[in-house]
Order: sequence, then C-alpha cells, then structure tokens
Amino acid sequence: MTPGGTASTSLTVRNDSDIVEAYRLEVVGDCAAWATVEPERVSLYPGTSETVTIRLAPPRSPQVRAGDVPLAVRVLPTEHPEAVRVPETTVHVEEFRELRAESAPKRRRGWLRGRYRLAVRNEGNCPVQLGFTPAQPGEELKFAFAPATQKLEPGEAAEVGLRVRTGKPVWFGTPVTWPFTVDVAEIEAEARDAGAGAGGGREEGAERPASERVRVPLDAEFVQIPIFPRWLLAVLAALLALLLAWFLLVRPAVRSTAKEAAEAVQKKPAPSADLNGQTPVTGDGKQPAGGGKGTQPGAGGAGTGTGTGTGAGGGGGGTGGGGQQSSATIDLQTGAGQSKTGTYTVPAGKAFGITDIVVANFQGDEGVVTIDFGDRKITTIALETFRNQDYHWVTPISITESQTVTVQVTCAKPGTPATGRQAQECHEVLNVSGVLSDLR
Repeated sequence: MTPGGTASTSLTVRNDSDIVEAYRLEVVGDCAAWATVEPERVSLYPGTSETVTIRLAPPRSPQVRAGDVPLAVRVLPTEHPEAVRVPETTVHVEEFRELRAESAPKRRRGWLRGRYRLAVRNEGNCPVQLGFTPAQPGEELKFAFAPATQKLEPGEAAEVGLRVRTGKPVWFGTPVTWPFTVDVAEIEAEARDAGAGAGGGREEGAERPASERVRVPLDAEFVQIPIFPRWLLAVLAALLALLLAWFLLVRPAVRSTAKEAAEAVQKKPAPSADLNGQTPVTGDGKQPAGGGKGTQPGAGGAGTGTGTGTGAGGGGGGTGGGGQQSSATIDLQTGAGQSKTGTYTVPAGKAFGITDIVVANFQGDEGVVTIDFGDRKITTIALETFRNQDYHWVTPISITESQTVTVQVTCAKPGTPATGRQAQECHEVLNVSGVLSDLR
C-alpha cells in the first residue's frame, strides 16, 4: 500500500476450547500506530469462529519508511490468557517522493558576487540523491555549489551554499538585475522492488526515468550595483565646482584683503598716551606731538587737564592753526548715600572740541554717574556695570568758554579696591580729551 491511502485485511478467530470464551484483539509492532481492529473484542461458543477486519491507514510522512513492515495481532483469551496467540503477516509500504526547497535570500545585492543558501528537506519515505542545476538567460553569471550533490534520508534537512559571480563590474549608472533559476532534482534512483519478467516491470535497482524523479525549481536574482553610484558623481562634481570657484574667486579676494590689511597696519602711526596715562590718543585726524601739562580747577572736585600740542614744542603753550590737543581730569570722592558733582570749565576765549572720555570706577562702586557737556547730557551709567568705560567721537562735541564738563556721582555703596578692604567712599575719575582752540 501507498502512504496516505487506506487498505484492509481480515483475521479469523476460532474457539477450539470447550467453554464460551471472549477474545481481545490488539495490533502490535511497527504498524500499531496506523492500524486498527474492528471489532476489538469477540465472544465465541465452543467450536465457533468469527472474522474481524484490520484497517490500515499509514500517513504520508517520512516516518513511514518504504519497504516491508511486519503486521501482528495479539489475540488474548479472557478465561485462559495463557493461550494467547500472535498471528503475523507483512505490509509492503510503497515509495513516495516529496521534496521541499527554498532559497534564502531570494535577492542579493553586490558589486561582483553574491552568496545564497539553499535549504532542502526530504519529505518522502525513501533516501534521495539531489543535484543542483543553475540556469540563466545569458552567460553573465557563474555558479558554484557546496556541496555539488546532497544525499538526504527520509525527514532529513540540509543547507547547500551557492556562490554567484559576474564576469565584469558595473562602473557607473544604475544597478543591473540578473535573474536565474536553480533546479533541485533527484539525480539517481534508489533500489526498489520491481516485477521482472513478462509483466514489463523494471529490474530491482534499475534507474528511474527523469519524469518520475522529484524536482523543485527555485527562482532568485542577483542585483549588481555600480562601483560609483550616481549620487557620488554628483557630490564629486559639486566639490570640483566649489574648488574651482575658490581658486578663481574667493582665494584672490582673500589674498587681496589680507594684503590691504597688512599695508594699513604698516601705514598706521603708533598711538601715544596723554600725559595722565588715562586714554590713548591715536592718529584719527590728530597728529600728537610734544607734551605738556596744565591744570584746570573744577567745582565740587579737582580737575586736572593734560594735552599735547599739534605743532613742535611743549603742549601747554604750543598753538597751531586748529588749536592744541588738551585733556582734563575730574576726580570725585562721594560718601555712601550722597551725591556729588565735579566740573571742568572751559577757559575764557577758548572752545573745547571733545573727542574722547574715559570713566574709571576702579573700586567697583555701586551707584549712578551722569556726564553733561554744557547743557547737553551725554550719558548716565550704573557704576556696578563697569570698571573702566571709554567713549570716542569722530565729530568733536564742542563747548565754549564758561561752559562746563559736569560729572555727578550718586554713591549707593562703595566698592572694594585691589587692597581687598572695602572703601569708605565711592571714588570715580573722569578724563576728557579733545582740541582746545581760540575763539575767533
């Protein structure tokens, strides 16, 4: 019989004893899993018999091997169990071939080669010898199997390695897809029973025709990717364009700017400090020369002026067509919670064009300082926001004779100077610089 089908045979039980006997029937041996007895129990009078049916239904599974399988039925009397009998016969299980195969993965990407795994399993009930035959529409691919053939027992599984290689690379452009197939097929027949003689059957061990051999075709493909993809070419082109633009446009401009800056530094005169050392006087429209010292009184505090003349000789008495460079200092000391004002008054017959001021809060006092030029308020600053602050004007702020530079300090809290001990009073210094010229 063939696995997956059904068959039946019969067994006759006869009671040769002199009493009524009951018999229990049970299939034993390799067929017990797929054989049944109907009925399983019979009762017989002395000298009588009964025929029971044995039904066979082997599953289509690798566990049911092809070949001769013994079939035995144990007949157990209830009253005389020592008289048990086990009649036997033979079931010939025919061959069936079934193969399962798959490729993992079905698609592989690479520059020149790809690796695949062929998973095969023998679902039949007899051993098979498998071979692998690749096929491709063209001749661009080369194939190699490891191992080249594979023998599988019933229910056995195995993996076969497959290497696919192309003959030449793809340098540029889009990926190229190469489809191919692999036929997993039985390459020789196993020995089997065959009727010989006039019946026309094959001799035992004869090779089975190709049409009767198990075969599973597998489809797969190899995607050959280019060595240089399109996006890489676009990036290289962009980088080349940027590099070319740098050499043609940006680099000359950078070199020219650097050269001009170097020449400007070479031509720029060195700055000179005023006589009090409070603020540098540069050459922006001014040409300091010589030095002198003078003092100007200020209401509410001491005011000291220093300056350099524009002509040759000492600054204090030197004159020039545009006046002379001059500066004054107002020094204020203010008690906590008090306000104090210090001034510098422009001398009679003179005009003071102010271009620079420096405010010093060297103690780090807290409070407010307000600076006025004549009747014009210049700025109000919170003392705690700075230690030294300077302002410069390209166009001088001019005040004339009898007008004052006024500094008003409101002390909220004296600070701590470099000595580390808190001061008793707030202490601020203002230095104002500019050009002192005659009125015409």
